[in-house]
Amino acid sequence: MLNKSFSPAPRTRVHLSALGFGLVAALATSVAEANVVTDWSTRTGTVVNGQIDMEQTRSFAMVQIAIHDALNAIERRYEPYAYHGWAPKASPEAAVATAARDVLVAVVNPPNPAVDTWYEEALAAIPNGHAKRRGIDVGREAAKRIKALRAKDDLQGALTKPYEPGNEPGDYRVVPPFDVVVGAGWGELAPFVVPRATDFRPAPPFPLWSRQYTVEYQEVQAIGSKESTLRTPEQSQIADFWYESSATGWMRIANGVAKERDLNLWDSARALGLVSLALADGFINGFDAKYHYNYWRPFTAIREGDEDGNFRTKGDPNWTPYCDTPPVPDYPSTHSLLGAAAAEVLARVFGDKTSFTADSLSLPGVTRSYASFTQAAEENAASRVYCGIHWRHATKAGVKQGRQIGRYVVKHALRPKHRRHHH
Repeated sequence: MLNKSFSPAPRTRVHLSALGFGLVAALATSVAEANVVTDWSTRTGTVVNGQIDMEQTRSFAMVQIAIHDALNAIERRYEPYAYHGWAPKASPEAAVATAARDVLVAVVNPPNPAVDTWYEEALAAIPNGHAKRRGIDVGREAAKRIKALRAKDDLQGALTKPYEPGNEPGDYRVVPPFDVVVGAGWGELAPFVVPRATDFRPAPPFPLWSRQYTVEYQEVQAIGSKESTLRTPEQSQIADFWYESSATGWMRIANGVAKERDLNLWDSARALGLVSLALADGFINGFDAKYHYNYWRPFTAIREGDEDGNFRTKGDPNWTPYCDTPPVPDYPSTHSLLGAAAAEVLARVFGDKTSFTADSLSLPGVTRSYASFTQAAEENAASRVYCGIHWRHATKAGVKQGRQIGRYVVKHALRPKHRRHHH
């Protein structure tokens, strides 16, 4: 089932997760056994997939940081993020399972009983003794530290901060089928790695009278319409394929490459940790910019094209996009931003010219193959134009900002231990 068929959700916090922005279907839990780090990352994707996309990235980052820090307390191969303890001779498997379990229990509400089932199975497979007890202790402490660091996050306020849409040309308005505006305060959360949410904020979007706006208006009007005859079957497939949540989609790509490379626990934890941090900061910085500019979506702009002061934009009061428009302003495209941020991290960890095949929750049964992470990120960004839910320059601004965030995260977080940081 495609996300395009979502119906409006009530104006209550309890139902906000139903909006998703991505698909709220369950991930398959039968994954190939690789290592405990990639296993717990897959399980995390399963249990956070009911959260709104922004929450998903925060949950993923906290889990991956706890796992990374627990392992590096046992053997310091990379710089820790929050927990600087020292626990040699502890069981890595017990540490990873406990770190992941303790964070997931804290961030997923209502709790998912599968988490404790997985945890009990993981511990049962580890021989009893000092190493197991030490592993449990270090995993618990690593989880405790990251939970304490993020304890001040006001998620309720970030998601439901009051927001009054404007009514002037260019102002964002609520777009059906949703009757809510979500995440107006998300950009006020403290980023995980980037110093400030305003860092890398893109230049303003094109003014409505500009030639660039006219060209992009006409492009989306033609190619992004539900009834478009110009959008090719492959472009429609790309729109559907990349419509799922950026968090679960890109973490699944990262997980797949880590397994393909047969990384050890420490390298897996670092790679997945860096991607999750870039995704989390991508939403915080991206939403800061979205609500700073409050730029309208194609749905509103094209329906009101005769009222925008630009005689070249022909309005169509019945125009409907191919995909449902998420309930947030247009600029920049955070979907494009997160894809570029993840791709930048993956390119720096594995090399950009890494070929891989990906699947999608929003288009089950279909796989697409890529010759590089950059190629995938660019297709991911283009998908939002084919969907009819973003202007081209919103996707380009998102890609640029995402690359900047990805570079910053790799340079400043979870670095190899031999690197020295000079203040």
